[in-house]
Amino acid sequence: MSVGELFLTNPLPDEAEPEAAIDLRVHGISVTDIRRNLPPAELYAEAIREDPQCSLADTGALIAHSGEKTGRSPKDKRVVRHPDSERDVWWGTVNLPIEEETFHINLERARDYLNTCRRLYVVDAYAGWDRPFRAKVRVICTRPYHALFMHNMFIRPTREELLSFGRPDAVIYNAGAFSANRRTAGMTSKTSIDLSLETRELVILGTEYAGEMKKGVFTLMNYFGPKRGILSMHCSATADKKTGRSSLLFGLSGTGKTTLSADPHRLLVGDDEHCWTDHGIFNIEGGCYAKTMDLTAESEPEIFQALRFGALLENVVYDETAHHVDFHDTSITHNTRAAYPIEFIRNAKVPCVAGHPTDVVFLTCDAFGVLPPVSRLTPEQAMYHFISGYTAKVAGTEMGVVEPQATFSPCFGGPFLVWHPSRYAELLAAKLKQHQTNVWLVNTGWSGGPYGVGSRMKLKLTRAIINAIHSGELLGATYATDPVFGVSVPNQCPGVPGEVLVPRQTWQDVGAYDEMARKLAALFQSNFRQYAEVAGPNVAAAGPTV
Repeated sequence: MSVGELFLTNPLPDEAEPEAAIDLRVHGISVTDIRRNLPPAELYAEAIREDPQCSLADTGALIAHSGEKTGRSPKDKRVVRHPDSERDVWWGTVNLPIEEETFHINLERARDYLNTCRRLYVVDAYAGWDRPFRAKVRVICTRPYHALFMHNMFIRPTREELLSFGRPDAVIYNAGAFSANRRTAGMTSKTSIDLSLETRELVILGTEYAGEMKKGVFTLMNYFGPKRGILSMHCSATADKKTGRSSLLFGLSGTGKTTLSADPHRLLVGDDEHCWTDHGIFNIEGGCYAKTMDLTAESEPEIFQALRFGALLENVVYDETAHHVDFHDTSITHNTRAAYPIEFIRNAKVPCVAGHPTDVVFLTCDAFGVLPPVSRLTPEQAMYHFISGYTAKVAGTEMGVVEPQATFSPCFGGPFLVWHPSRYAELLAAKLKQHQTNVWLVNTGWSGGPYGVGSRMKLKLTRAIINAIHSGELLGATYATDPVFGVSVPNQCPGVPGEVLVPRQTWQDVGAYDEMARKLAALFQSNFRQYAEVAGPNVAAAGPTV
């Protein structure tokens, strides 16, 4: 199987493109001053010299500000409606259609802007650590910060690989400093992120948030992976140091994927995006993109020590005299981030591949305070909770939120899905059955009451739960069935007080607990109705009861 063949129906021909002679005219760009795959030191120098929104932190990391947009723009994401893929795509709020003609208008607009720049940066890198399955990705951008981000986040080719890199399998045109034309058909704002599954091109206009590039590549993998029977997953992964068997942690933003995967007792395979093949799992990326809000050396030492020379800090606040970063200051955004090569984590497993998972963990931050800290799921319950993808928003995180609000994101990665969620669920079910993988639901949210009354589960308790899962100790526990959610709750777990394991026992007002549990159960049921017919009666019946 050739490089990129797994994900691409019509790979472009390999034509050697030596480093010194890269020519972007094949991409409609005539600029001749091209800085290709610069090392971090040169990108630092150019960023600080050329970009007023960049500076140097006292730890040695590069600080960059992304401008007006400090997070993803899901309402401005478009997928080209094309006869070859139209029946495959899950159209709706996640995948908004754009016509081919409009895509080409935006592509030309991006190219026109890039052609006005005196200098461009190109990063050629790989997506996918398992060599037979990796794809070649090229990003063309105007800011050294974006080039450093892609250098850190994807798999860096050796000099020999770069000399024979050839034509890429996917191209990102990052013209984010230039706005989309609001008068163009289908545009709803000055921002547009447009993806063509047929040409494997991503066009970015009107946003300089670096995460759009990373998630564009993931969206491509989420299309071509299932097309070949490969499960692409929004999860972190670790591996046992002795056996090589892996563990997957699924979860939405803020549930603890990155934090819990930085485990000193295990090897880190990756913190965000993976694929599960017939041979095992592999990381799609070559770096980590960690949230840094309230980060300290004591709370997350593995991540904190990675914020050194070569790392990128995005939208953080710092003292302009000493250049000391204040990770508690969220005046720019709550979504402060760090991007660094995975090798910066001391116990990273490189190459980032591992054996089939022994355990799959679904992480949820339940702000209602009614889900158990840990429960074991049946195969049907695993499908129900995977398709549901539940977590909760809490008061104060968004304007108008005054009480916990349930959020359901299918497959724990709804914004990045291309196929209907059932396609990914079917692949996961087959993998779990084939490899006899255990599935767990772990609540990293509230205990003793809802947000505002109870308290957040202590990290040390969640780590104790994860350790007991990995050691196999929880498999030997005795279990009781939760009367509302139907999941199996262990009666004991090393390092966790017994009363904490049963959430109803942690509430002072058990009547209030019962009411809140019924409320959340009803929200689960209401959300799942849209999937019930496709999922089938056995999976639909595996959810909570009111």
